[in-house]
Amino acid sequence: MKTRGTSLNPHNRFQPIATDRDHDDGWYRDPEDEVCPDSMATDVMDETVRSIISRNSSPDIPFEQSINPYRGCEHACIYCFARPSHAYWDMSPGLDFETRLIAKHNAAARLRETLDKPGYRVSPIALGMNTDAYQPIEREREITRDLLKVMCEYRHPVSLITKGALILRDLDLLSDLARDQLCSVTISLTTLSNDLKRRMEPRTAAPATRLKVIERLREAGIPVGIIIGPVIPFINDHEIEAILEAAANAGAEQAGWIMLRLPYELDELFQDWLQRHFPDRAGHVMNRIRDLRGGKSYDSTFGSRMTGQGPYSDLIRQRFRNKVRKLGLNGREQGSLRIDLFRRPAGDQMALW
Repeated sequence: MKTRGTSLNPHNRFQPIATDRDHDDGWYRDPEDEVCPDSMATDVMDETVRSIISRNSSPDIPFEQSINPYRGCEHACIYCFARPSHAYWDMSPGLDFETRLIAKHNAAARLRETLDKPGYRVSPIALGMNTDAYQPIEREREITRDLLKVMCEYRHPVSLITKGALILRDLDLLSDLARDQLCSVTISLTTLSNDLKRRMEPRTAAPATRLKVIERLREAGIPVGIIIGPVIPFINDHEIEAILEAAANAGAEQAGWIMLRLPYELDELFQDWLQRHFPDRAGHVMNRIRDLRGGKSYDSTFGSRMTGQGPYSDLIRQRFRNKVRKLGLNGREQGSLRIDLFRRPAGDQMALW
């Protein structure tokens, strides 16, 4: 299905009954009329949330607090580790994840209420860690922008990760935060190939566009880095050095990487994608992934779930380190975001934005 990562809608693991979405109520369908649609419209449901900040205690994730303005993601990346989370909302991690989205329309109001609580402890908030805060529907909904307005108002530190060019719309807010060392951005850059991008993450910004985003962010004084996430054996692993070099030339100062992870339903979805797009190497890819995960498709063990283990993982780590060192990336410790500037505006103060 064009512009979608998958056409599968695997059964929700929490539901005993599986349902399929069907747009035809007729008893009979002429085989000549059965044409697979090129695309499918996106449905967005509003959710009134009672809380907005998620807390993290995982030792291999470098943040304590996060906010996800949306559930599901229209970017349609086939490898997205967040796909299985859609099952918690009685939807499929497959096509539903890409086409049936939930928008937290009152996110900014809940954030303001949380920051106003006397017992709130300031810690940088990671924005859009599970699903992209700058996916296409943000253009209309502006939930992410509203959250950033609150961050500016309260002088609260925030970090963002995205593969969408829409982040440039908010340069005014991001620059304001960055001037006080309250903001950093990471661009997810998984390939320099337009063809692979189209197959693997169909609704994201083109690789050249993401490099332009890095340039614009750097010019605006916003600390920016990249993450090659995920590294997929025999699919994009050969691009590591080229990606790092292109990112450094665009102005990135930091770089990291994550190995492909296939929790729950993502295993089925990814293997189907492999068979459709790379049938000649699908077996090799999965064999290497299992080598990384102790013979399984996925291992959630802290310390190795992000990188895998074994000779291949060691090789990727060494290649990455060598190129980073040569390019001068990660040459200095990225400055921590400040927490000492946090303030609560007066109750009758008008919003500045």
